[in-house]
Amino acid sequence: MPKFAANLSMQFTEVDFLDRFAAAAGCGFKGVEFLFPYAFDKDELAGKLQANGLQQALFNMPPGNWDAGERGLACLPDRVGEFQDGVGKAIEYAKVLKSPLLHAMAGLKPEGADEDKLRQTYVENLKFAAAEGGKAGITLIIEPINFRDMPGFFLNYSAQALEIIAEIGAENLKLQYDIYHMQRMEGELANTIAANIGSIAHMQLADTPGRHEPGTGEINYSFLFDAIDAAGYKGWIGCEYVPAAGTEAGLGWFAPYK
Repeated sequence: MPKFAANLSMQFTEVDFLDRFAAAAGCGFKGVEFLFPYAFDKDELAGKLQANGLQQALFNMPPGNWDAGERGLACLPDRVGEFQDGVGKAIEYAKVLKSPLLHAMAGLKPEGADEDKLRQTYVENLKFAAAEGGKAGITLIIEPINFRDMPGFFLNYSAQALEIIAEIGAENLKLQYDIYHMQRMEGELANTIAANIGSIAHMQLADTPGRHEPGTGEINYSFLFDAIDAAGYKGWIGCEYVPAAGTEAGLGWFAPYK
């Protein structure tokens, strides 16, 4: 049976962030994920996890200036030093939060940039991050994101990500497969997951259109959850969706999986 992690950046927003841990545990979640922890003391976050019997599934490395629209640094040739500093900061948090995974966001392609240079920078940055993460027992993950929601994002397709993972060849570099993004970009969900299960370290979900909870859109999640089980996936599935009408009101889909 799949195991689901509440996404505290998008769910339980009815309460303050530090209160979302208890809210998620109260609804039956055993794991959580969120975008970024850096606005909070890492020991305070670790205390919230422990007090509520929760496991940290993953979080993202520093993305640059998120509020200004930046969406990661990994592909940007003029931000390598900042990316590397972010790797160190993320690993410090991951150790305290006992997060086994860190996501390195690829970033947005600058207008007129040389695609080959962006790719070369991305590969070299991932090599660095995977090596540093490996020293701490942490797996680095990369996520293709659809260019409709995030125009200009460097990484858009599962095959593109898998090619880069194979090229780098680090044992602790894996794919984060977001069902919502990949339905919007390429479809063929069940077959892609089954064919690449050994490379997938984390999944996320949302239905489409709308990016709401399972059952609100076109994806047959009941079938897909069975297919994910049949493929042998043992990791977390993060619930990275916007509740259509309040978090708890939309958790009917989750009841069979508690």
